[in-house]
Amino acid sequence: MKRFLEALFGLLALTGLPYLIYLGVYYLRRPSGTPANTWPREPSVSIVLPTYNEAAIVESKLEELVDLDYPMAKVEIVVVDSSDDGTAELVESFFTDRAEPQLTLIREDERRGLAVALNEAYAAAANEVVVKTDCDSRIAPDAVRRAVANLADPAVAAVTGRNAEVLGDSEVERGYRDIQTMIQVLESHIDSTLIFHGPFSAFERDAIVPVDEDSLADDTELALKIRRNGGRVVFDPAIHYREAAHSSFGKRREQKDRRAMGLLRLLWRHRDALGRHGAYGRVVLPFNWWFMVVSPWLVATGLALATIGSLAMLGPLGLATPAGILVFTALGSRDALGPLQPLYSLLDTQISLFRASVALLRARADGDDETHDGTWTPDEELREVLQ
Repeated sequence: MKRFLEALFGLLALTGLPYLIYLGVYYLRRPSGTPANTWPREPSVSIVLPTYNEAAIVESKLEELVDLDYPMAKVEIVVVDSSDDGTAELVESFFTDRAEPQLTLIREDERRGLAVALNEAYAAAANEVVVKTDCDSRIAPDAVRRAVANLADPAVAAVTGRNAEVLGDSEVERGYRDIQTMIQVLESHIDSTLIFHGPFSAFERDAIVPVDEDSLADDTELALKIRRNGGRVVFDPAIHYREAAHSSFGKRREQKDRRAMGLLRLLWRHRDALGRHGAYGRVVLPFNWWFMVVSPWLVATGLALATIGSLAMLGPLGLATPAGILVFTALGSRDALGPLQPLYSLLDTQISLFRASVALLRARADGDDETHDGTWTPDEELREVLQ
């Protein structure tokens, strides 16, 4: 039994060691803000907006875009649409009597996935800087201005921002985003960050390359490819956006599992980048491999061993361990853990990554690498939050 306990505590120590190292480096360096050498400028900007059945919210999104703190004479809005609910007609109507910004509307006859739509939109974008945003998010009025200031640094080819407010008041999502902000700030100051966010990302047009047509993490994939091509990709916490989050535990789990699957598949496809591309391949990517690939399996193993060990040592009383885990999870999913909520947010992410890795392994074992076709379904709950 002593060996069992030593093994369990050793496993916990192994799981947590990289995170303790990260925290140590973070507090030693105390990074803040963007690492880019920013300065004001006003290049021409193309804002890419993919839409599918967004009739209920597309006009409010367009209102937000034309009200940005940026000269609209220098802005092109590229809408790529495959809707069957009249979204494209609403977009055209919105721009009927507007001299600016310029509208480029790409109508797709059939849905072929988000990555395909984005590749088409990026190819059509005519301006110096390309901004990508989502219909079901809201960006700050100064977001574009701050983004182009980052891209004024010759070394920086792409920049993303921070989810400053979780619409729908999900404490779980807010807790995870706060942890993610710390990680991305440090990554950016070390070299470049990995994860780019769909609600707001900006790229130098000349740095954009096509993403895989079956991509489930298109924004992060584009940023990763740009870094592999020599450009720096950074996170600026002063660039704010708001994104709706599910209040339902089941829906939130489905959304996070899908994101996790896309990131895991992306890391695997670009595993040859480990150890290359400066500190990005030597520090940033290995940490993300630990966080997304290794750590979830260690956490799952630790929980299983703790349960088995408790039952072996205490008999029926050992059921207190799995019961405690279930209570912790139930309270955390309801935003009811108070100061422990960030810890649950981290556990929740590890669970999603574990579930996603299992799903990918099963698909691979079945000889099916196509675990998703890249399309998405608008969620009515999130639309109601935005309305």
